[in-house]
Amino acid sequence: MSTRRTHIVISEPLVSEIDRLVGKRGRSEFLTHAAEKELRRLQQIKALEGAAGTWKDKDHPELKKGAAHWVRELRKENERRLRKTVNR
Repeated sequence: MSTRRTHIVISEPLVSEIDRLVGKRGRSEFLTHAAEKELRRLQQIKALEGAAGTWKDKDHPELKKGAAHWVRELRKENERRLRKTVNR
C-alpha cells in the first residue's frame, strides 16, 4: 500500500497519551488504525440510515411478539421434531 505524509493538529495531552501507550514510533500506525476504524463505523451508520424504513412489519408477522418469542418458538419446534425423530 502506498502512503502519503500529511500534517495534522492534535492536542498535546492527546499526543502524550498516544505516545505513552504506543510510543513515538507507533503514532502513525496507531492513528491510521484509529482512522480506519472510525471510517468503517461512519460507513456502517450511513448504510444503516440508508436502509431505514426497508423493514416492514407486515412482511414479518412472525416477529409481532418480538424476536425473543420467535426464537423460543423455533426452539420448541426443533425440540418437538427431535423427540419425534428419536421416538421412531
